[in-house]
Amino acid sequence: MELEQRIVDLEARLAFQDDTIQTLSDVMFAQAQAVERLQAQLELLARRQEDIQGRLGAEDDEAPPPHY
Repeated sequence: MELEQRIVDLEARLAFQDDTIQTLSDVMFAQAQAVERLQAQLELLARRQEDIQGRLGAEDDEAPPPHY
């Protein structure tokens, strides 16, 4: 009987571990998606910042108007 109980315990552990592994896999997948979204947003913000800095830099390079 002890052998049967050990097998039942091992099967229960295996089922718990399988569930835990699946849960961790789901969490990792969700985190990977979040990281990809954040990277895309960061790239967009970096491009916007470069664009704004380019516009401000172009304005600073202009000669002052003749009435100065």
